[in-house]
Amino acid sequence: MDRVAKISSQKAVVIFSKSTCCMCHAIKRLFYEQGVSPLIHELDEDPRGKEVEWALLRAGCSPAVPAVFIGGKLVGSANTVMTLQLDGSLKKMLKDAGALWL
Repeated sequence: MDRVAKISSQKAVVIFSKSTCCMCHAIKRLFYEQGVSPLIHELDEDPRGKEVEWALLRAGCSPAVPAVFIGGKLVGSANTVMTLQLDGSLKKMLKDAGALWL
C-alpha cells in the first residue's frame, strides 16, 4: 500500500489502469474531456503491477481498475466516479484538489 500511496500523491488526479481495459479508457476520457490531466499508472506495463493491483483491492477498490485518486484520496472505481459525475460533485472535488481551475 505504501507504493500506492506514493504514486497517488504525485498529482491531483491519479488513475490506476490497465491499457486493455475499456472502462479504464472511458474513465480516462471523462477526465481528459473536463480538461484534467491525470497521472495514469498502467498496471499491465509495471513489473510490480500485480502487487499494486492487490493493494488496491485491499484498499476497497473493487474491481481494482480503474482506481481513481483525487487529492491523494481513493475515490473509487468506475461506478463511483460516474455517480459523482452525474450528481455534479466530481467537478467540485477536482476544483478542491487543484485539478481544475474553472
